[in-house]
Amino acid sequence: MRFVIVGAGRVGLRTARILHEEGHEVTVVEDDAGKAEHARSEGFMVIEGDGASEEILTQTDLGATDAVAGLTGDLNVNFAACMIGKHYDCRTVLRIDEDYRADIYHKFADDVDEVVYPERLGAAGAKTALLGGNFNVIADLTEELQLTTVIVPDESPVVGQQVSTVQLPDDARIYAHGRKRERMTIPLPNATVEGGDQLAVIADRGALSEVRKRLQG
Repeated sequence: MRFVIVGAGRVGLRTARILHEEGHEVTVVEDDAGKAEHARSEGFMVIEGDGASEEILTQTDLGATDAVAGLTGDLNVNFAACMIGKHYDCRTVLRIDEDYRADIYHKFADDVDEVVYPERLGAAGAKTALLGGNFNVIADLTEELQLTTVIVPDESPVVGQQVSTVQLPDDARIYAHGRKRERMTIPLPNATVEGGDQLAVIADRGALSEVRKRLQG
């Protein structure tokens, strides 16, 4: 598959590395000369310029691209890149900072395929979203981390709690939530856990047993 990553910072470059290691073709777009050169030194095809510019992005051959990810630290650049990618029928993945208000989240999230929070997902989660965003499949992300989905029973001690306040081991994090038979999404502020809900968790392999115990009782 072919991917365009806008942003060669920490998240963008790590995502590019993961995709490249799995055999995918990756083009990086970066307007900072130093970051662009660093990405080139790692062997990536780099288009140097503004990721919010259609003139720049079309140099990546968007017509043959499967997905575009706006992974810079600038939400406006990320959103513009996604909208350009959407125009070319690419799957779109938007990075957004965790501290944005719910109304800002909705303003941008409703127009893209997936939203990722680097604080919750990191590069591995961005890769999963680019490849289809199927959070219902257990998938190994690295040698230490694993992605899993837990169905919360009615008798779980976390029922009634806000997703953001559920206590898990330090090496585990909830990054997606959905009602029974509904599509999972990044938890919005004040989202509350109900019986039958699905929670997607990224965790150290050794923490999975404790994660299930705390979520399922």
